[in-house]
Amino acid sequence: MTEWTTVETADGPMRLYVARPDGPATRAVVVLQEAFGVNDHIQDIARRFAERGFLAVAPDLFHRNGVGTLGYDQHAEAMPLIGAIDADQIVTDVRAALAHLDGKGVAAGRTAVVGFCFGGRAAFTAATAIPGLAATVVFYGPGIAAGPHAVLDRAKSIDAPLLLHVGAEDPTIPAEQVAAIEDALSGAGVEFAQHVYTGAGHAFACDARPHMYRDEPAALAWERTHTFLDRHLPA
Repeated sequence: MTEWTTVETADGPMRLYVARPDGPATRAVVVLQEAFGVNDHIQDIARRFAERGFLAVAPDLFHRNGVGTLGYDQHAEAMPLIGAIDADQIVTDVRAALAHLDGKGVAAGRTAVVGFCFGGRAAFTAATAIPGLAATVVFYGPGIAAGPHAVLDRAKSIDAPLLLHVGAEDPTIPAEQVAAIEDALSGAGVEFAQHVYTGAGHAFACDARPHMYRDEPAALAWERTHTFLDRHLPA
């Protein structure tokens, strides 16, 4: 079952796409959008999680500007929109999604945050500011280690297990940033695994973008993600 609902945040109402499992939900996942909004692909990911028994929600992180979604050919239009969303706003929105889940009987300790592209950075950001999450998964999140909204200096605040997926040929996350993330998380004592996928670039797991999608790395990243979540959030 899927639906749109609206939750309140400190910055006004925010739409939330909700995908419910067939049976009772005892675990949840917050799915954080790419730079293009809660589009068909992000909704599909939420439904896939619901099929695995998660109560899945995808908050509309564009709610402050009212854009909704953009096409994958509107990269230039997307960049200033995501650039305008700072770390505090991300945390505000994720907290609102968690409060909605808590109201449905699933606490933060039974909830993972999984993000893609911009949402990958957002997931990492949330993990640095919201204690008690069950797990965090970052799919190719640029801007964690460098840029105007970099949050790597907050790594010591992360208390949830963390899984990161990076394409070896992703120009938005160069090798020196991958190494910086590795060093910072190791130095902070975070429980984490970071996987770099040969032959994969940015958005390699996005099957809605055939020219970027890479079947074998995507399948492996999802297999690792499901194993990771099942370990930290057993059904």
